[in-house]
Amino acid sequence: MESSSKQVLSLIQPTGDIHLGNYLGAVKNWVDIQEKYSSVLGVANLHAMTMPYKAPKLREATWKMAYQLLATGINHENLFIQSLIPEHMELCWILSSVCSYGDLTRMTQFKDKSDQIKEVNGKEELISSALFFYPVLQAADILIYKADYVPVGKDQEQHLELSRSIAQRFNYQFGVEYFKMPEPLFTNTPKILSTANPHKKMSKSLGDKHFINIFEDEKRIRKQINSAVTDTGENPDGEMSPGVSNLFQILKSSGNIEGHDALLNDFNSGSLKYKDLKQEVGNSLVSFLEPIRNKYLEIQGNKRKYRDMVKQSSIEIRKRAQKTLSEVREITGILNVKY
Repeated sequence: MESSSKQVLSLIQPTGDIHLGNYLGAVKNWVDIQEKYSSVLGVANLHAMTMPYKAPKLREATWKMAYQLLATGINHENLFIQSLIPEHMELCWILSSVCSYGDLTRMTQFKDKSDQIKEVNGKEELISSALFFYPVLQAADILIYKADYVPVGKDQEQHLELSRSIAQRFNYQFGVEYFKMPEPLFTNTPKILSTANPHKKMSKSLGDKHFINIFEDEKRIRKQINSAVTDTGENPDGEMSPGVSNLFQILKSSGNIEGHDALLNDFNSGSLKYKDLKQEVGNSLVSFLEPIRNKYLEIQGNKRKYRDMVKQSSIEIRKRAQKTLSEVREITGILNVKY
């Protein structure tokens, strides 16, 4: 077992409810990781400003995401709200002096998200400079806590590599070995697809029918599973279709290994009825998510208590960020602030 002194940093944007793909692909791993490493886990509401948004909705979504993370099992002492720690923004500006324009132009997500803004709005829309610049803020998020590891998916490796590059340039320019080189922390995470279109990854951006809200009521979850696309004629030779494979993945990920294996045997023997598969998936998923939903209902009934907990944890985590900023100011020759 690795030493618990190793630091892990990860953030999630408050862009709506946590769906099954988010949970199994990232958040569930956070819950497990925090038992093994010293963890700092944040709600990235500053990053959410890079896309078009309404101020009241962002404020509401930020706290909602914090409550939902607590409901999944994130320890409150590990959780912070990004905007409550303004040192992230200050370090972002300092690090921008050692990040080249060329590095930012090579970030593929800028083009992808720019296209998404135009597609959603159906017209020419403001593409903010923050969207172009936010990888530097992401580097600040990581480096300010001197993270050893960052849980990432393959599509996020490029941003972590930029963080490493910025850390190296900072150390070289100022003649110090100050920032660590953060490493990716890859975990075995299932890829959950849209039940409405199993050729696409489960995503809120595709619309309501394409994702399963893990806090949704039982009736809604069962309805979504029952309406899941199975065969669409693209697998004529008995090969498992993406839709059926996705249901088996959800069944396995919800912990019902016995049911998964029994139904897989039925599929291999040609006797599987999709109605039986969907019923088993629905039952397993509802049971799997019930403790999380119940915890969320408890939190909803006492928001002030949990909001105060997250505010306090943000204050404590901020002390670490303040220490880093004080040291960085000394290294870079900026007049210091005594906290």
